[in-house]
Amino acid sequence: MDALKSMLSPLGVGSANAIQDTLKLVVIGGTVETARRASAGAWHTFIDSFFLTAHFSQEDYPYDWLMHWLSKQPAWGRSREFEITTRTVGRNGLTQSTTGDLEEEDEEEEDEDALVHGRRKRKVAFMPSIDTTHTIYYRGHWLRITRTKRYPDYGHGSALKISVIARNNDILKKLVLEAKREYEKDAEHRVHIFMADTTYGCWRWNGARQKRPMSSIVLQPGVKDMLLADCKDFLCSEDWYAERGIPFRRGYLLHGVPGSGKTSLIHSLAGELGLDIYVVSLSSKGMSDNTLTTLMGHVPSRCILLLEDLDAAFTRSVSRDSSSTGAPTASSTNSTTAETNDGSTLSLSGLLNSLDGVAAAEGRLLFATTNHIERLDPALSRPGRMDVWVNFTHATKWQAEGIFKCFFPSKPAGAATAPPSEESSEDVDTSQKNLPLPKRKAPSHTIPVLDETEISELAKRFADAIPENELSVAALQGYLLKNKVRPSECVDEVAQWVIEERETREKLKKEKAEREAKEKKEAEEKERKEKEEKVAKEQEEKEAKEKTERKERAKTKKAHRAETALKLEGASSSTISLTTTEPVVVLSTAESSSSESDSSNGGIEADTEESITSEEEPDKAADNAGSGDSAVKDSNHSKEKWVAVKADS
Repeated sequence: MDALKSMLSPLGVGSANAIQDTLKLVVIGGTVETARRASAGAWHTFIDSFFLTAHFSQEDYPYDWLMHWLSKQPAWGRSREFEITTRTVGRNGLTQSTTGDLEEEDEEEEDEDALVHGRRKRKVAFMPSIDTTHTIYYRGHWLRITRTKRYPDYGHGSALKISVIARNNDILKKLVLEAKREYEKDAEHRVHIFMADTTYGCWRWNGARQKRPMSSIVLQPGVKDMLLADCKDFLCSEDWYAERGIPFRRGYLLHGVPGSGKTSLIHSLAGELGLDIYVVSLSSKGMSDNTLTTLMGHVPSRCILLLEDLDAAFTRSVSRDSSSTGAPTASSTNSTTAETNDGSTLSLSGLLNSLDGVAAAEGRLLFATTNHIERLDPALSRPGRMDVWVNFTHATKWQAEGIFKCFFPSKPAGAATAPPSEESSEDVDTSQKNLPLPKRKAPSHTIPVLDETEISELAKRFADAIPENELSVAALQGYLLKNKVRPSECVDEVAQWVIEERETREKLKKEKAEREAKEKKEAEEKERKEKEEKVAKEQEEKEAKEKTERKERAKTKKAHRAETALKLEGASSSTISLTTTEPVVVLSTAESSSSESDSSNGGIEADTEESITSEEEPDKAADNAGSGDSAVKDSNHSKEKWVAVKADS
């Protein structure tokens, strides 16, 4: 027994030690795993409690604000990983130059807007690369910024992610508001244009345009002030509309001759009111009632919605009257083909519902332009859809004088020696205050600055030489652009220009009349040929039909005559069997004469029909005539055979 214990004791001791070691490892491993999980949970709790992350999409405005703000940060330009590009402006139309951009040594001495072979110099820019995290210190916090692509396969749809360690999101609010203020300050002098995308039913940014001062728009006295005051009053009257249950919408219809400044006025109003312009083309491919309704529903509350050339928007115009179309005259077949191929299925009813229907956006200013107001349907131009109408005519003498003064500004008396003061700058038109200061150097061609009295005298002479309501504002602007550095010569040569303009218009009018007369003549000739071809074709078809009918009649008559001849031959060849049992058969004279007359009439009808057919088939006529004679002879022969026979009793 002792020996057995001595043999098992080493095994028992060893087993106990192994178990102890295993337990130790289990305890150590459990402790480590518990510590790991506790640390991970604490880290996630810390992240959830102190680490804030904000995401910004390129489709929204905050993305533009932050990208514009980041372009001005020194740390953004000192990125360790970047891409080199030659882009000049960003998506918002603003120049995004970073501190790391590459500049030439002598670039500061030269004009930054100097042209090289007709274009400006390209700048090499250093942009932080995508999918790379950058760290920026902002107001006592470290910001981790990552720029990514949401749709890498399509090359667009960027996104921005900003992370920061903080207890609340106040730091991110301050960042976004600061970026917004800087962006609006730099974009103060630009108007953003958005175009309708009928493929996806959304709005696409199309670019940013420089604001146009209201002083550059010369209309009839009081028109600009009336429109500007009406727009401002509408934008401030949302509560007034809501209290009275009136839809918060306003429509303006600008109608008149082409080149009278309708679109320019809208551009100027957008810059003065600080609104973006959303342009929709009703005749674009893919435009339908549902697409237009979707677009109208996505229009922002404070913007200008522009419908240009409303009279030519539809294939059949926007009028229910078929006689007043905005499209060229064409046949019904061509019109149907054009309607099928143009890709636009928009109807007048769909347009009306999108403008003031249940799903229509509110708070927007609707501007519609047309050159022919008489072509618009009354339902489209009625108050409620188009509340204010403004008629644009050709340039008057008053407008000509104002346009001249706008092109050639004058210097006030005594300003040649005295430097400009702050008081004199206050006298500038209010619409000119928001214009950006010129960054380029003085141009090589200098415009002579004349005194106010000289400019007024030249403007009056210029206006006197312009005929009333004959030339468009665009024509006057084009003439002044050609003489932008020659104010005196411009006035001296304006009379000759008016004569040349009239001659050109008469020439174009004459050419147009000749072209229309030629097209009309060609159309009439084509119509006459088509009519002649149609008549000739109908005549051929008629003759062919008559010929077929004659052949069918001749064939039928011939078969009828053959059948009659066979019957007569069978009657003539038959014999009369005389038997004693048969009674006496007596044919009366009336029946005999009736049979004779029927046979004679049949022969005469055959001769008559054969004479008609003989004009086309003379050979067959002789045979048919012979068969007719034989029919008469057979008839006479049968008459001789029929006699009175008296049978024996």
